[in-house]
Amino acid sequence: MRISVVVITYNWPTALALVLKALARQSELPYEVIVTDDGSREETRELLARLAQDYPCRLVHVWQPDDGARMSRARNRGIAAARGDYIVLLDGDMVTERHFIADHRRFARQGCFIQGSRVLLDEGNSRRLMDQGDTEVGFFTPGIERRRHTLRLPWLAGLYAKPSQRTKGIKSCNMAFWREDLIRINGFNEAMTGWGREDLELAIRGLHAGLWRRDVRFSALAWHLYHRSRKHDRRDNPNDAVVEATRATRAVRCTLGLEQHLAEFAVPPRALTDGQGSRSS
Repeated sequence: MRISVVVITYNWPTALALVLKALARQSELPYEVIVTDDGSREETRELLARLAQDYPCRLVHVWQPDDGARMSRARNRGIAAARGDYIVLLDGDMVTERHFIADHRRFARQGCFIQGSRVLLDEGNSRRLMDQGDTEVGFFTPGIERRRHTLRLPWLAGLYAKPSQRTKGIKSCNMAFWREDLIRINGFNEAMTGWGREDLELAIRGLHAGLWRRDVRFSALAWHLYHRSRKHDRRDNPNDAVVEATRATRAVRCTLGLEQHLAEFAVPPRALTDGQGSRSS
């Protein structure tokens, strides 16, 4: 199977550079990396143009105008542009361990989606990695949270990967689906804008459609660069009501989703690594 990594970004090219560097150092390269951009300024395009000169796999930039936080739309456009059979969703501040892609391949199963984990870095460690271009974090690195997620123990990971229907702890920062399953449930719900819950709502519809969740612990490791969390910015998040409606109606598909972008990307977007650039809007 061909693995596409869809990386969402917005105006943080320093973090994105490190994320892409880590993906370029993988023990098993993905088929392609799609950088789906929710309206970043010119610095991000310039960064990608530089990296594309010697990037080791297909690198595509899919951009949309900045019109508020439209993460669902950005991710859907990245998925529509992807040509892999399997989609790994990654945030633009998630730096991957060198076996990340190989581990996702190992745990992929038909009829399932993967929920990965993350290590939370403090501000000092995040700045050090970005300043030095370092992608390595270890168990004894000071100033990290969820230290156990630095341990890569494939033999133990299998014990945690039993299929379940749980919805707790859903995070699209490290998540993977078969592309055909995302098309079947119409991808992310674009009626959900602003911060949060769009990943949970997607997972709930996937479970309604008959998919199973597999948690990957001690494999597919990634380090989350520090930034101020928006989790508690709005206690009355309107996206909560969408999640509850999806649960109550046992919805499988959303109305405003992935399908509206498939025609635009029916012809694969040209990759930056082909020397022609690909900056769709």
